[in-house]
Amino acid sequence: MSVAIRPATDSDRDAIVRVFLACWRESYAAVLPAPLVDGMDEHRATTLWDRVLSESQPGEVLVAEDGAAATGPAAAGELLGVTRFAAPADGEGIVHSLYVAPAAQGRGVGSRLLGAAARALADAGCTRATLWVFRANEPSIGFYRRQGWLPDGRERVQPEFGEPELRLARDLVPGVGQAAGS
Repeated sequence: MSVAIRPATDSDRDAIVRVFLACWRESYAAVLPAPLVDGMDEHRATTLWDRVLSESQPGEVLVAEDGAAATGPAAAGELLGVTRFAAPADGEGIVHSLYVAPAAQGRGVGSRLLGAAARALADAGCTRATLWVFRANEPSIGFYRRQGWLPDGRERVQPEFGEPELRLARDLVPGVGQAAGS
């Protein structure tokens, strides 16, 4: 599969929302309570991604698209996934989200997006990065482990979701996008 990674633009919002909702409705349906999954409707998702796109710094939201037709937003191929990350001043980056369209999962899209986020964080001076994943989401935890992200012992429950989450972390190597020592 040919995948192109590029910074998201405001014009990507509708495609991002489609991928995001597909993940909630298909992937999360197997691991989260139905009321939580059902509560993420199109209005809520659109409001969320409007906020994310307006508040993120340039380059902090990346999209993956089918590279066969991808030459930029105007001629973009099908959007396959999205990641959002940030490099706070404390040297520890955070991956806020990673969503891959269910039909594209298992084809390297998530690895490419996560690797691009890790490289960007390392290039911004971060030596470590963290992310949160629902504790019940064993398929995603397995994916992250294969990418070098390991539980660091921290857990949380956000009031808006009400489900336990695990924090995963990894060390970063500038320019590589891989965990130190891997």
